[in-house]
Amino acid sequence: MSSATHPSPPQQPADGPADGPVWDGRETWWPAVTSWLSWLPAVAGGALIALPIWGETGALVGAVVGALLAVGVLLSLSWTTRLSDEEFRVGRARLPLDVVSGVDVIARQERRAALGPGLDARAHLAIRSWIGPAVRIHLDDPADPTPYWVVSSRRPQRLASEIRRRSRCR
Repeated sequence: MSSATHPSPPQQPADGPADGPVWDGRETWWPAVTSWLSWLPAVAGGALIALPIWGETGALVGAVVGALLAVGVLLSLSWTTRLSDEEFRVGRARLPLDVVSGVDVIARQERRAALGPGLDARAHLAIRSWIGPAVRIHLDDPADPTPYWVVSSRRPQRLASEIRRRSRCR
């Protein structure tokens, strides 16, 4: 019997293989559950404020108004990113792919340094605190002083590889 070892198969990234099926480039960022729970005091506060004024009916109306306020604020924190063959969109911001000169992934552990001492003040930030990893998209556009975008992503490897594939920085 041979004691030769067999190499293990290469590990796939958690967000799927980079050369697998084409990703549609869409990702929606929703606030974390803890963000939703943090608004419960606003709902209770709305009920308590209205209770002495309008009684039990007022408390119900106050709670509903507090809940609607919470939902409105939290939905305003949600963004959708879309990647097409021509552009990358984050919310209403648009980045033409023909100005992309490079893409790199910022791991969760590197994020603090990248957004702190390593940050260029001219960079465009589209980040969410509850999403650890991010992608840095370097730009080569003489008409735009923005050196790069930093975009939060739950699938940074996949996003970076798709931007590379669709832009001129292959």
